[in-house]
Parts: sequence; C-alpha cells; structure tokens
Amino acid sequence: MSRTDDGPVASQAQTPAQAQAPAGGPVLRMESVRKTYGRGGTVVLRDVDLEVAPHTVTALIGASGSGKSTLLRCANLLEEIDDGAIFLDGEEITDPRVDPDAVRRRIGVVFQAYNLFPHMSVLDNVTLAPRRVHGVARAEAAERARELLARLGLDGRADEYPDRLSGGQQQRVAIARALAGRPRLLLLDEITAALDPELVGEVLRVVRDLKEDGMTMVIATHEMGFAREVADQVCFLEGGVVLERGAPGRVFGEPEHPRTRQFLQRIIEAGRL
Repeated sequence: MSRTDDGPVASQAQTPAQAQAPAGGPVLRMESVRKTYGRGGTVVLRDVDLEVAPHTVTALIGASGSGKSTLLRCANLLEEIDDGAIFLDGEEITDPRVDPDAVRRRIGVVFQAYNLFPHMSVLDNVTLAPRRVHGVARAEAAERARELLARLGLDGRADEYPDRLSGGQQQRVAIARALAGRPRLLLLDEITAALDPELVGEVLRVVRDLKEDGMTMVIATHEMGFAREVADQVCFLEGGVVLERGAPGRVFGEPEHPRTRQFLQRIIEAGRL
C-alpha cells in the first residue's frame, strides 16, 4: 500500500475534510472527557485527556472494563459524553451543532465482532458504505474494494459470502470495509478477541502493514507483545482513568504507576508478554 497524508492508497484525491486537515496538529484530541452510565452514574471514563498525532498508533491497554472500548465509542460519537470535548483535526466534534454522521464518515471502526451482513457478498459488504454514505459510483467503489481485498490477502474472495470465510478472513473483510471510506482515523476495538489463536497473526500482520502506510490508529488490545511492537504511544487505563502513558519501551520496560506494574506482572506470569 502506498502512503498518503491520510492513510493508505494514493491513487485518488483526498476528501475536502482530509485536504483541510491542519498540518502538524493531532488528528484526535480528547480533553477532560467524562462518561457515566446508569441511574447511579457509574463513571466509565473519568477526565480523560488524549492526543493522537498523525501517522501514529496509540494502543489502549488495561483489564476488561477499564474503559478502552467506551473511549473508542466516544471518539466515534457512538456514545455521547457527559463532559469535556473531543476534537478531530482541530474541529470540536462534540459540539451539538456538528452532524455526527458527517464525523463518522471520517472515522473507520473495526469491532471484535465482524458485523458483516451474512446475506451480502464480501464485495457488497465492502462497497455498501462508499455507495450509500459517500456517494461513490458502484463501479468505482467495486474497483476500490477489489484493490483493498487483494492487499489484505483476500484476492478472489469478493464474491464469497461471510459464512464461507474463516474468522481471520472475515475480520480482514471488516478492516477492508473500514478502509473503503478512506478514513482519517481508524479505531480498532479488540479485533483479535473473537479469533482462534492461529488466526490472530494474520490480522495483526494487516495492522502492521497499515502502520507502515501511515494510517493513524487507536487500538484497544489485549495483545501486549503486539502493542509493544507496533504502538508509538501506550495508554494504560484503570477504572476509566488513563493512569500511565508513554512510549512502549518505557511503559512496558519501566512502568511508573504501581497498578501498571501489577497489571504487566500478571500478563508476564500468564506468558502473554
């Protein structure tokens, strides 16, 4: 894949939103973001600050329930925050006047469940959003989809249906679908969690390739070795708070917070790092 300023594939022009992106500023910025659930006001994100620079990978690590997935859902406006602000390329996307659908067209999301339409072919799954949401002509969308599928090792699978594919192949189709809209930012939420161990590697190889192409990504993951290898920034979450952040070598090698040390020690003892 060839690198552009806004992710893989340089064969077509940028969208107006991408072309107007400010040079040098963070792609994603969160300021004092707070999110609560339920009548009791259970806090799932507590005053979270986060900056994601262009062409970098931020890995969110922490125990289940620490707030990683909620952070991603808030970044894509799938969850409404209770306080704070979120910015995409300098624009406050949590401003009530902003159209959330317009924001989501600039952000790709891949969840741990593939969420493919079982009654649609691989090609139709990948081209649906470009045609319906972005207004891309069918032929152009199909050409782009076949190019992505080939690059993700799915050449010849365009006419298959999801139930004929392995879990790893389905997850790669989901990644192709997210990339088909030429997103400014890609959010990956535990994308290997539902895979058999032997299929994890093929999906992680795709993410490595995306990093090499300069795609800006935020990844919630339990794959600690992968996070240490691919991330530019690691954030450890506990109880909805970013307790520690920094370069992977520092966070994994010399964690400063006692809870980070405890978490990583358990990961090491389990043979996962």
